Amino acid sequence: MPKTAVLSCLLLLSLAFAESQKRKSLPAAPPLPEAPAAFDNLSNGMVDDATHQADQLKFDSIETVADGLGPLYNGQSCRECHQNPTSGGASQITVLRVGHLGPDHRFQNPNIPINRGTEIITGRTLVNDRAICPSAAFPATDIQERVPDSETVRTTRISLNLLGDGLIEAVADQTLIDLSRKQCQSTHGKVCGLVIYVPIVEATGQAAVGRFGWKNQHASLLSFSGDAYLNEMGITTQLFPDEVTKLCNNAPEPNDTAGPDGLADMDRFARFVRASKAPPRDTALAATPAAQTGSALFDKAGCAVCHVATLATAPAGLKINGGAYTIPPALGGKTFHPFGDFLLHDVGTGDGIVIPTVEHYGRAARRMPRECSPDNFQRTQNRVRTAPLWGLRLRTRLMHDGASLTLRDAILRHAGEATQSAHSFRSLPPRDQEALLQFLRSL
Repeated sequence: MPKTAVLSCLLLLSLAFAESQKRKSLPAAPPLPEAPAAFDNLSNGMVDDATHQADQLKFDSIETVADGLGPLYNGQSCRECHQNPTSGGASQITVLRVGHLGPDHRFQNPNIPINRGTEIITGRTLVNDRAICPSAAFPATDIQERVPDSETVRTTRISLNLLGDGLIEAVADQTLIDLSRKQCQSTHGKVCGLVIYVPIVEATGQAAVGRFGWKNQHASLLSFSGDAYLNEMGITTQLFPDEVTKLCNNAPEPNDTAGPDGLADMDRFARFVRASKAPPRDTALAATPAAQTGSALFDKAGCAVCHVATLATAPAGLKINGGAYTIPPALGGKTFHPFGDFLLHDVGTGDGIVIPTVEHYGRAARRMPRECSPDNFQRTQNRVRTAPLWGLRLRTRLMHDGASLTLRDAILRHAGEATQSAHSFRSLPPRDQEALLQFLRSL
């Protein structure tokens, strides 16, 4: 080898060595601060406590027919379905969703007759349990929804916890995409969380990775709030201006309008959830030897592949939700512990329901962003979002349908992608099974 070539190689090697030593000498990045966690009804710092408590009053307030309640509805306040152990938490309330399979065996939304068959409700899978008429003003109008026998796909879905959801909203799309890829690679394709892009209703034509609702039908808490306000309470907004039915409806439209400060109730609901603290752990129970042993067994059984203990939010100041929302300092660059991956999985309990676009996106469904693949929406049929386990110790009904009443029953119902984890639990001796359950009771 020529002398000049040898010298060049030596120079390159010395430069590479110097660079590697330089990198080794750099201090490690400091850990991200922990997001606050408590059931104390106080703000996480996004707003002051007085503002947060005023927003909670709106979240808790009772809607009336004069406010625009109905005509079809399930509850009269947000708190009715989100209350345990405090406003914004989970509950035992379930809703009914139905549909049927078409000739091509693809899921189709139901046709629900009301008012003795004079009107058919379409474009949604939710069946409301309550209605504002017949009433004194409309004694001959019966809009109670009744499910025809032809709607053979049926399921209940339990209300979700909202506390700490501001952190989930602030997780970067790429974080969830990378998590899905890592799952698939580490399990050799046995566990692969599905990522779907969904419309941002307040940012026309924009989409983001879904993470809210049992089907991950929303990425934005404002979109989610407007959806629930219409479909669970019948209150129309600027984002969701169209009533499900106009029968026996006399309230001015939209029902929810901005006040002197420029905020509508829907905006306050979203701000309340964003400013809520994450569910805390029972630290005393978590410190016991049994719970610590159970934590290791939980990981060893593969449960932590989907029930991911720790996530981090994107930096403060980043614009998300199609540019409609900027991550505030209270939520940006934080570590939190949801024990969930916010991806869709087939764990053998899928409800057979596909995301109904008109119900969840209203007029935005007519101009779906190109990222929102109809085929991906069909793939949600037998998949549900991994249930985040934070706050688990306060829940008495488990799984997406609320049909499991004990932790053991919920674990043993897991199949599909979770078959191996359920088998691992069954194979544990009774003492180790109890240790794993003790760990879950600490969450």
